Amino acid sequence: MGAYPLVVLSHQRELFTGLIRIHVLVHAAHEPLFGLAMMEELKHHGYRIGPGTLYPLLHGMERNGLLVSELMNVSGRRRRVYKLTKAGKKALEKAKLKVDELHHELHEDRPRRISHLHEGEHSR
Repeated sequence: MGAYPLVVLSHQRELFTGLIRIHVLVHAAHEPLFGLAMMEELKHHGYRIGPGTLYPLLHGMERNGLLVSELMNVSGRRRRVYKLTKAGKKALEKAKLKVDELHHELHEDRPRRISHLHEGEHSR
């Protein structure tokens, strides 16, 4: 595998990390969650994410006040279970608005013009 595919994967990971965070917030808004279950849910949506990526992401979301965790017994195993905080709920509400706006723009025939540059008018 050459350098180009690695760069593409790196850019995809960077873009998808934000989407994965939103998925986490959505699920945490409905029920407490733990890492393995979240990995399986993300796999259902086509994301290939391992524990070495997901757990630091969850810990970061907790450090940033979006989630809070506690150790619990789940099916006979001790698991760190994450719940949404008030700040996480507010972040999710804002993210929903932004995702709705982006979804609309992605499906427009032509996005709003932003540069107002016309062919032949380019100058150096």
